[in-house]
Amino acid sequence: MMDAELHSLAIAIARETGGYLAAHAGDHLSVSTKSSPTDTVTNVDRSAEALIVRRITESRPDDGILGEEGTSRPSMTGVRWIVDPLDGTVNYVYGIAAYSVSIGVEVDGELAAGAVYDAARGHLYEAVRGGGARRDGELLRCSAVTDLALSLVGTGFGYAKDVRARQGAIVARLLPQVRDIRRIGSAALDLCAVASGQLDGYYERGINPWDRAAGLVIAGEAGARLHVVADPATGRELTIASAPGVFDALFEAVSQ
Repeated sequence: MMDAELHSLAIAIARETGGYLAAHAGDHLSVSTKSSPTDTVTNVDRSAEALIVRRITESRPDDGILGEEGTSRPSMTGVRWIVDPLDGTVNYVYGIAAYSVSIGVEVDGELAAGAVYDAARGHLYEAVRGGGARRDGELLRCSAVTDLALSLVGTGFGYAKDVRARQGAIVARLLPQVRDIRRIGSAALDLCAVASGQLDGYYERGINPWDRAAGLVIAGEAGARLHVVADPATGRELTIASAPGVFDALFEAVSQ
């Protein structure tokens, strides 16, 4: 029962926040940077996170929250909300229609529900554990592909130059082995694309919990095979979600 209630609240907050993002797309933005000159944050990111935190607090004041823009409070209930108010900020700044709100919910450390609102297109992706994944009410299933050579694979890149160089080397190895590679610019939307079969797989090293929490629930409930493991040398986590039929081959190709 708790999962269903958390799921419903996540959906409502994602819809509202997505509407806020869409309404302010094209506004004059106040843009600053975080970890590097290419790691962008705007006033809309911050105000959207404040909206999400306010809505969670109104309904569940004792829950924990972890947000990309700095919100961090412990949980008194065993429930923690993991939120990215604007996943795809660079796209948003450049007017590229690929950005989202991502709201994942953990219960006692296990992901239980997620909602991702594709704010530019008005699509809602959502899932609750054991209940399947949906886009605008339509049940989703991941791809049935079994050949990596016929797979369309999504990925993303970090902000630091040395990290990008290593990621580029992996892409160079992978590209001859797959149908093609896509870089959409929102990890949450990449994971939803795996859920819907628009991508056969997605991998990226170094994304944060708020980038993937909701998307992992959605992809997993759509039948995707999931993997999140830290590199013992660097601590950077490799996240993979793919059709089960190509998971092993994709893992081998990108984890070298």
